[in-house]
Amino acid sequence: MALIQQFHWWRTRCKKHPPDDIHRAGELSELRLEKLSRAAGKANGWHVFASVRIPDPADGGRREIDLVIVGGNTLLIVEQKHWAGRFDINGDEEFIQYRNNGSVHNHSTVAERIARKARMLNEIHHRRINQKQTDSIEVRVIVAMTHSKLEWPKIPKNFKQEMVNETDFIKILESTVPGELNEDLLQTVEGFSTWDEIELHGGLTLKGDLIQLGLGSDIDDWFKLRKEDLNVQTTHRRGVFSIFNKRPSQVKLSHGTKNIEATLAKDLCLKMHVVGEKERRLVDWATVNKVFAARPPAEWGEKPRSK
Repeated sequence: MALIQQFHWWRTRCKKHPPDDIHRAGELSELRLEKLSRAAGKANGWHVFASVRIPDPADGGRREIDLVIVGGNTLLIVEQKHWAGRFDINGDEEFIQYRNNGSVHNHSTVAERIARKARMLNEIHHRRINQKQTDSIEVRVIVAMTHSKLEWPKIPKNFKQEMVNETDFIKILESTVPGELNEDLLQTVEGFSTWDEIELHGGLTLKGDLIQLGLGSDIDDWFKLRKEDLNVQTTHRRGVFSIFNKRPSQVKLSHGTKNIEATLAKDLCLKMHVVGEKERRLVDWATVNKVFAARPPAEWGEKPRSK
């Protein structure tokens, strides 16, 4: 390999991709609420699932729910918002956020969107077990506003969803004993999957659907046939003298008890459909720190097949 190519490869490995501050704050708050929920709900038998993706028959895609919590015969469907500043709810039940920097953002009907996801999940569950919804589970739709300095408006009396702050949400898990676990309900929720993630050097995390590892057909086939989560860790040499190293990058892939270790060649790329982007993106392995690919969902958690 020509020295100039090795230099450009080294530059790619060294380039940092820092996270966006607003999104980073949101991700950290989501992780915090997940951890608090697991700790608070453990004694009463609540089962916590984060970033749950359920199929949406309306457009053939999948929709994310921040937290799905199962206890007894009850489902808690939770949308978390870590907004600062203040917010209002207008006559159309649209959430209007007034940020501290002076900007205003209309989040549309946040509560109704999460309520729709709750209805879809409920329908999937009853269809899976071939049971009428008249024999229904209890579903509670909760919007959790977790920023301690957020200014709240007066919530309309006819508002259908529960609105709580972080403290009151944790109290629900600590004070509510949900009773004997509905195993069918738990199995339904366990059948959904979550986002795949690619962490880049510098801390930026890409979320979406990982399409291809790009490490050769044998490994890609191994990737597609797995039934467990896949964790990938890279090791990159970034020191100045690594410019002269023809094998500066290594990768280790693990799922279940199976492991693969390999050397990363120059210009190898993963393929991912990143959340919010129309086209699939190629991600250079030289920029990657680690990868998490969620286990494939059960049949009821897959995208609806096009007719």
